[in-house]
Amino acid sequence: MPIFEMPLEKLLAYQGVNPRPEDFDEYWDESIREMHALGTAHTIEMAAFQAPGTECFDLWFTGVGGARIYAKLLVPIGAHNAPAVLNFHGYTGSSGDWSQYLRFVQAGFVVAALDCRGQGGRSEDKGDVKGNTLHGQIIRGLDEPDPKKLLTRALFLDTAQLARIVMSLPYVDEDRVGVTGGSQGGALTIACASLETRIKLAAPVYPFMCDYRRVWDMDLDVAAYAELREYFRHFDPRHLKEEEVFTRLGYIDLQYLAPRIRAEVLLCCGLMDTVCPPSTQFAAYNKMTCKKRYELWPDFGHENLPDSSDIIFQFMLGL
Repeated sequence: MPIFEMPLEKLLAYQGVNPRPEDFDEYWDESIREMHALGTAHTIEMAAFQAPGTECFDLWFTGVGGARIYAKLLVPIGAHNAPAVLNFHGYTGSSGDWSQYLRFVQAGFVVAALDCRGQGGRSEDKGDVKGNTLHGQIIRGLDEPDPKKLLTRALFLDTAQLARIVMSLPYVDEDRVGVTGGSQGGALTIACASLETRIKLAAPVYPFMCDYRRVWDMDLDVAAYAELREYFRHFDPRHLKEEEVFTRLGYIDLQYLAPRIRAEVLLCCGLMDTVCPPSTQFAAYNKMTCKKRYELWPDFGHENLPDSSDIIFQFMLGL
C-alpha cells in the first residue's frame, strides 16, 4: 500500500469521518419526490452524428430547478426489450464523442450519456445561488440557508431522472439497466443507483464526492477537491464554521446514499489514487448492503486502469 493511505484490511473496515446531517434521509426522500413530480417528459431528435446499425439522438429534459438537461442517446436499429447502459463523465467534462459508446450498441444495448449541468457539455446551469460561483460545483450553494440549493443535489437528481426516462422508452427493458462512469462519473453512478433503485448493475470507477472530511484531513484537497480549500481560504479562513461546512457537505456525501443501492456493484479502484483517495471510495463501498465486489490496481492512481473497460463491459453483459 502507498504510504499516504491505510492498508487494505483497514480500507475494508473503514466507515468514513465526514458528519452525516440528522435530517439526511428526509432531505433525500423529499428530493426524490420533487424529481418524480417532473415525470419522464423528454424530447428526442436525430443527431448530426450517425453510425451503421445505430440511430443517434439528442435527448433533452427539464431537470429540477428548470434547467434544460442534455444526453446523447444511441439505439440499435430494431431494438426491442433491450438492456440499457447510462454513462456519466468526469468532473468539468462532457459526454464526449459518440463513437466511444458504439461497442455497447454493437452488443445490443441502448446507451444514454449525460452532459452534467453547468460543465463542459450542452446542459444548462440555472445558477441563482449565494456565495462563490467562480470555482467548483461541490461548494455551489454552500452558503444558502436551504441546503436544497446545493448544485450537486440537482446533478444527482438529473442522473436518476435520466434513468427513469430511459426505463420509460418503449424499446428498453426497464429491469435491465446499468450505470457506469469514472471519477465524477463514478460518483454519479453511485448517486443514480441510490436514487433510482431499479438500476440492476452499477460499475463506479474511483468515485469522487465521498467522505469530504477525510480528503481534507489527508491534505489532499487539491485537484478535484481543490474547491474545499478555496472555500475556506476565501470564506472561512480561520475555520470558525468548519463543522458546519462539512455537515452541510454531508448532504451530498455519497457514503450516506450508498446504503440505498439495490443494484449489484463493481468498484474499480487504483490504490495509488491521491485525487479520490481509496479510503474515501471504501467509505461508500463499505456502507453498501447489496451484492458487490471490487477490483484493485495496486500501482495505479487516478488514471486509466488497464483492462477496466473490458471488465466493466463484461460485467454489463450480465444485464
